[in-house]
Amino acid sequence: MAANGVSKSEVEDTVDELALLADTAGAVVVDRVIQDRDRPDKRYFIGKGKAEEVRDLAEEVDAGVVIFDDDLSPAQTRNLEEMIDRKIIDRSRLILDIFSSRARTKEAQTQVELAQLIYMLPRLTRQWTHLSRQAGGSGGIGLRGPGETQLEIDRRASRSRINALEKALDKIAKQRETGRKQREGVFKTALVGYTNAGKSTLLQCLSGADVFIEDRLFATLDSTTRRVHLGYNRDVLTTDTVGFIRKLPHHLVASFRSTLEETVQADLLLHVVDAGYEHYGEHIATVDQVLADLGIVDRPTLLVFNKIDRIDVDTREDLRTTYPDAVFVSGLTGDGLDRLKSQIYHHLEGARVTLDLSLPQSEGRLISELHRIGEVTSTAYKGNDVLLTVKISAENAK
Repeated sequence: MAANGVSKSEVEDTVDELALLADTAGAVVVDRVIQDRDRPDKRYFIGKGKAEEVRDLAEEVDAGVVIFDDDLSPAQTRNLEEMIDRKIIDRSRLILDIFSSRARTKEAQTQVELAQLIYMLPRLTRQWTHLSRQAGGSGGIGLRGPGETQLEIDRRASRSRINALEKALDKIAKQRETGRKQREGVFKTALVGYTNAGKSTLLQCLSGADVFIEDRLFATLDSTTRRVHLGYNRDVLTTDTVGFIRKLPHHLVASFRSTLEETVQADLLLHVVDAGYEHYGEHIATVDQVLADLGIVDRPTLLVFNKIDRIDVDTREDLRTTYPDAVFVSGLTGDGLDRLKSQIYHHLEGARVTLDLSLPQSEGRLISELHRIGEVTSTAYKGNDVLLTVKISAENAK
């Protein structure tokens, strides 16, 4: 549905994206409808007349499901299903279904189940509307009590399960924190970006390690960390994270917070953008908004335009002029990767401080730890002391 202040091209882009989401979920899109309204209709979201039009169209094309590009209230969903006589799904429900089918690890499955339960909790009443219809004009005598009792049982069970899942994710978060402590002193980068921007392909190209790749929205949900050799005798850890998207459900972001914590903890964000997408600026704005929601807008960020093999020379030069500090690469061909590694290295060097230390030789354990978490550039001996020059992160230098 188009609203005032939203251009026609923006609306068409989001509907095109909805079609891609439907395809990812296994549906076949047979038609689409767009309505221009000042505000959503309280009962049907799109208005009664448009709902009737959608009903007639659904019957004509024999559609089994009608998917809305915006979130619907439980009442709107119920009213639309009664009017259209088809299964009604909103954008959040569609994304949750995709995440459910793509979750592979225990952590991802836990995150998705939590998001689904939070989404479904206020919608449980829909399952019991048949009781009120059966009651007719009698006011529900003899039926209202059992219905309400069962509904409350369902709600309590859902809340209990939500609490259990939240505790499980808290445990996972603590395990991640332990893992991060073991990697202290190692410079960490995180690939962030709109879904299908090519982050996984880029990680594979940077690291040379196997990474799951598929040309579809939300191909990967779990964060994947690989060691990347920059040259200059330096390595960094790079993490690929779940892709962002317009209108990403807030409860989904909350559920995936433990995974996205890798982004929060990164020393440098690599914001990957699909250079071949016409309205790339909207993707950049969407990712920036999600990062703001995560509270990491102040994190050092390097803009990386990927898939430059798909654009012509003139378009590439226009991008270079508009974004002079960005890096332009192709994760598919490897073009521009040396420049990307060089830029990461310069950020790494800028994030470290140099310390000149004098330590007793008896402090062998401390000296070994300095070698582990930093870069010892010179070693000399004076009496019983070891003179070290160490490049180390500002955090570890405290």
